Amino acid sequence: MSKKASKLKKSPPAPKQTPKPGPMIAAKPPGEEASPGIDVVVDGVHVDLDAKALPKAIEDKALSSGGYPYDKKLKGKKYKKELVPLQIELLKVQTWAQKTGAKIAIVFEGRDSAGKGGSIKAFTEHLNPRGARVVALPKPSDVERTQFYFQRYIEHLPAAGEIVFFDRSWYNRAVVEPVMGFCTPQETERFLRDVPVFERMLVENGIHLMKVWLEIGREMQITQLFERRHDPLKRWKLSPIDYKGLPKWDDYTKAATAMLKQTHTDAAPWTVVRSNDKKRARLETMRFVLSQLDYDGKDPDVAATPDPKIVADAPSFLKNGAQV
Repeated sequence: MSKKASKLKKSPPAPKQTPKPGPMIAAKPPGEEASPGIDVVVDGVHVDLDAKALPKAIEDKALSSGGYPYDKKLKGKKYKKELVPLQIELLKVQTWAQKTGAKIAIVFEGRDSAGKGGSIKAFTEHLNPRGARVVALPKPSDVERTQFYFQRYIEHLPAAGEIVFFDRSWYNRAVVEPVMGFCTPQETERFLRDVPVFERMLVENGIHLMKVWLEIGREMQITQLFERRHDPLKRWKLSPIDYKGLPKWDDYTKAATAMLKQTHTDAAPWTVVRSNDKKRARLETMRFVLSQLDYDGKDPDVAATPDPKIVADAPSFLKNGAQV
């Protein structure tokens, strides 16, 4: 080899190939990283949320669970066709509220995966965010735990011209907190005694208050949670509380039933919406809300009476033997 050739610089080594990432594996919810599979028994059928598939008995009964009245879900095309006119009516409501100074608060409650977030998203999709807010508070801070219970919610109530959607609300004290042991029986009893007075004050001070309980059947809830557990884009919706609450179905039923009975008043009644079919539930919840407001330009053909098979006042729902 010549001296000239030996002085030539060597070519740099080829860069290492970075392996292509494999399929995304969703991390378990916080606090569940080292836990075993979540197993729950539904009507004698064992369900493991970490299994590859749900038992067929659960899938087959999902839609009809809880006495749901329809055997087929609403098709997407029909849903969209009915949704848009309702959203136009909601824009009329917002314009009316801003013009008149009306204050509107809509409380969404229900079991985990009942469809609270999806319903609120459908409501707010085309509303002006300057006049529509969603309130979904985290667990109370150490300071908030020492305050008057309703205090942290009061600051989020609507001002003139506003529509506020509560994704869970002060009713945590009636259902989630007592079932999970986050409050004492005495605190829940005091809440159930105080809340009708609190809500009557809101109504008497000009707030249009609507309270919606989204009802979901046992097998449908399991199906929804199973899908979230296995979907990397939805797993964030789950929390350790959701899993700890799975075996407590009957406890939730007892607490929710007591809440509906004791806090349904003439000033602030409860409306129950069957939500096994989320699309149908969103449409009927919109119709219910529109039916409660006398706004300018209301189209009675669109803002029609909600489907009585899906929507009922709480006493009628419970009287017919249905369970929440």
